[in-house]
Parts: sequence; structure tokens; C-alpha cells
Amino acid sequence: MPRLISPLVLALVGTFLLGEGAYIHAKAWLAQVLLERAFERSIATGQPVKPWSWADTWPVARIEVKRIGASAIVLSGTSGQALAFGPGHLDQTVDAGERGVAVYAAHRDTHFRFLRNVVIGDVVDVTRSDGKHFRYRTDGSAIVRFDASGIDPSTQDFELVLTTCWPFDAITSGPERYLLHATLIGDRE
Repeated sequence: MPRLISPLVLALVGTFLLGEGAYIHAKAWLAQVLLERAFERSIATGQPVKPWSWADTWPVARIEVKRIGASAIVLSGTSGQALAFGPGHLDQTVDAGERGVAVYAAHRDTHFRFLRNVVIGDVVDVTRSDGKHFRYRTDGSAIVRFDASGIDPSTQDFELVLTTCWPFDAITSGPERYLLHATLIGDRE
């Protein structure tokens, strides 16, 4: 009987850990479905629409990298609650399509997992919640410390930065961030 308890305990612990990992990814997927609906209603009504009644954030944009089939709804703000459900738009940065740098941040293991597959020259399409479309081309990337990004918020160009933790395959958080830089190449037709 004691020999049976050890494998049973290990199986239960393994099942629990597997379930917890699956829960994080399921929550991220479901949140994107609800966010997509709220985003579409925002475009249709011209007003911010919360994805669920108790949400403290709302969709502000959709980003897409069509070459790799990636898409994510971006939320207002980068609080821990917002980033649990999708990429966030840093409050102190401009909206996509405006002069300056729009910065979107997300977790490397969920919503910005696709950044590892984006290459220099890829096109990033951004649709804002007001229905305006913008097209950016990636032109650089960097690994920086979280407190030394080098992003110039006073630039006179029209720029986009997508950022996440680095390295992509780490299992613990660290001080480094991956920055993917892109420059506006025009409105999307």
C-alpha cells in the first residue's frame, strides 16, 4: 500500500500543475474573445466598451502581424490586472498613428509570445478603437534593462514599440526587456 501512495501523490501534484498552466492559457484565450467583442462594439459605437462589467480597462487597439497570423487586442493601461488579459498601452505614450512613440507591453508567455517570430521588415497593422488603421514596418530590436529602455518619448517621428520580458523562454522574471521597434509607413487601406 505505501508503494501506491507515492505514485498517486505524484500523479495528483502533476495533474494540479498541468491544470494550473492550462488555466492561464485558457484565461488568456477567453479574454481575447471577450475583448474582441468589446473592441468591435467600440468601433461601432465610437465609445469605449468594457469587455465585462467589472473591468477596469477597455480595448484601445488591435495589433496584427499577418505574416505569422498573430493578432491581439490592446487594453488601456498596463496595470497587473490589464496585462493578465492582454497587451497594455503605456499611459504616458501617444496613440498609434500619432507623432511620438506608442508603446504596447505584454507578457512573453501569453499575448506577446508571437514576438519571437517577428522579423525585421515585418508589417504590424494597428487598428484603433476609433476605427483608424495604421501600418508600421519593424526596423529594429533591442534587449535592454527594464529601467533603461532608451525610448525617446519626444521623438518627432511616428513610432511603435512592442515590449515584453526577455528572454522569451525564461521561467522566472528578470530585469531585461525585449523591444521591437517599428516606424509608420502609412494608413492601412
